[in-house]
Amino acid sequence: MNKSTFYISAPFDTYSGYGARSRDVIKSIIKSDKYKVKLMSQRWGNTPWEFINNHKEEWGFLLNHLHNQEDQKIQPDIWMQITVPNEFQPIGKYNIGMTAGMETTLVDATWVEGINRMDVNFVSSEHSKKAFLDSKFQKQEKGQVVGTVKVQKPIEVLFEGANLDIYKPTKSDFDLSSIPESFCYLFVGHWMQGNIGEDRKNVGYTIKSFLETFKNTPSPPALVMKVSGSGASYMDKKMLLKRYYQIRKTVKGKSLPNVYMIHGELSNTEMNELYNHSKIKAMISLTKGEGFGRPLLEFSLTKKPIMVSGWSGHMDFINPKFSLIIDGTLKNVDRSAIVPNMIIPESQWFSPNDSSVGNGYKSIRKNYKKHLELSKRQAHYSKSNFSWEAMDILLSSYLDKNIPKFAKQVTLNLPNLNTSKKLELPKLK
Repeated sequence: MNKSTFYISAPFDTYSGYGARSRDVIKSIIKSDKYKVKLMSQRWGNTPWEFINNHKEEWGFLLNHLHNQEDQKIQPDIWMQITVPNEFQPIGKYNIGMTAGMETTLVDATWVEGINRMDVNFVSSEHSKKAFLDSKFQKQEKGQVVGTVKVQKPIEVLFEGANLDIYKPTKSDFDLSSIPESFCYLFVGHWMQGNIGEDRKNVGYTIKSFLETFKNTPSPPALVMKVSGSGASYMDKKMLLKRYYQIRKTVKGKSLPNVYMIHGELSNTEMNELYNHSKIKAMISLTKGEGFGRPLLEFSLTKKPIMVSGWSGHMDFINPKFSLIIDGTLKNVDRSAIVPNMIIPESQWFSPNDSSVGNGYKSIRKNYKKHLELSKRQAHYSKSNFSWEAMDILLSSYLDKNIPKFAKQVTLNLPNLNTSKKLELPKLK
């Protein structure tokens, strides 16, 4: 049987959320054994790469599918790009775009145009799909409105499934011996651009609200932050520490609780051990918006409480009955967080309510047994509905539904040419 050629361009060799997503999707497509898969590795901003070489035991099989120079001469039957939509380019006979989408209410016009260049598109959450469908722009030529830019191509929601072999309750050997506190909240995420309370992950606000909530408190809890900025370098760490101390100076009190930073890259196994450490009691995410929220899903499988903003992509899997949901309102994105061709001024995202945040912190500590019991139900819900295996089945069904059948390639046997005379080359003097 002639298999259709399936080319995938993705940052699968990077230490990033998009890298993890890419590897999961590629693994699923290779596992189906329906296609001849070829891979093209792409960078992802300033994130480190060489992930595959550092994790060959689990992911080395991907190296067998790298494309070569000869592969470039043939148009692929199927072409998939896993990246931001303004980079989508149709190269194959059938073209698939995959993206986490946008964390705000709207996407940039160039993203809508990118979606429309592909035959079908996959996003990570219902929130992301809605952001695309709600985004409509006037199309102008020579100063005249000639139409509307809006989504014309189909969008499917494909969640990011968790690896249940890795993310689960387990004994932890992660070293937190330098932290004396026995009750710690955990934050995981990138500290991106934006003023205090205006960066997407809301890191600055998370720090300040924690300090304000537990200042002047006898034996306060601690906040552990697994955080990075643009990379895992020493300079990145130094810059984040500087931002932290600037925030700490704004909080007035006789005594302030401790905040600890874990900087740099951790393996999936190390992350699960961090999640499961006995000192880590709950995960906190006061995010302004998520395309999906992968760390929240992973942490939920440890059966520990989660306190999280009640809006955007993670609400596909966070059950409000089993997790502590923070109230808030949608507000315009601050100028400090605007990114050209990505986060646009017209868009909005979540702003947590201060009292809801403070009460949430206190409730988890005061009523921990109650929240712990509810978190067990969240873990069961996540495990039952959002595993990698469930994602694999859904992806397979989407591909079967959307990808057309391609004509079989036929090998041509050309006849031998008969000549009446033997051809001789002239002799050179």
